[in-house]
Amino acid sequence: MDGNGRWAKQHRLPRVMGHRKGVEAVRSMVRALEPLGLDCVTLYAFSSENWKRPQDEISDLMGLMRRFIKSDLPEFLANDVRLRIIGDYKALEPDIVAMLEDALERTAKGTRTLAVALNYGSQQEIARAAARAAERGEVSVETISANLDTADLPPLDLLVRTSGELRLSNFLLWQAAYAEMWFTDVLWPDFTVGHLEEALASFAGRERRFGGR
Repeated sequence: MDGNGRWAKQHRLPRVMGHRKGVEAVRSMVRALEPLGLDCVTLYAFSSENWKRPQDEISDLMGLMRRFIKSDLPEFLANDVRLRIIGDYKALEPDIVAMLEDALERTAKGTRTLAVALNYGSQQEIARAAARAAERGEVSVETISANLDTADLPPLDLLVRTSGELRLSNFLLWQAAYAEMWFTDVLWPDFTVGHLEEALASFAGRERRFGGR
């Protein structure tokens, strides 16, 4: 979900307003899961590298996270959505961890999944998974995959990146090995369900061979 800061700059607003507008796009995604027949969507919300940002922006992001969890939990429940967190979210502030764990418990029976990457970095995830596989005596594609943060999620089919950036930025590197990719210049706060439908239509028209002929 890239482009919140640029959206705010374009509109001559503080960066936090771009993040707040981005939350509205997240709400649209939650509501679209069932109508679009999507079993799982994973959103990159806060990377392990985002700690390098100015402290006031990090504080704004953490405050926004608190408000989002509190205000949008009823919407998750109403839309039968299970919240799933990937990344080292337990390193966040204790009250945020407590709110997340309450939301995880209360949404556990949802039939569709919104996975949110918090304090997440794919290289770190792969290193952790390989270390756990080694501890158990076998390092292979299968054992690493089984120890990833996403082990209980469906395989990644389509990876979408907004704002014109043409790189993965340490997101789902292992999982994206055979994923289709779709890039758009649209900034995340302006990203709509219509854009998602466009991405899905592009995906549906592709032939996936997974290395075969």
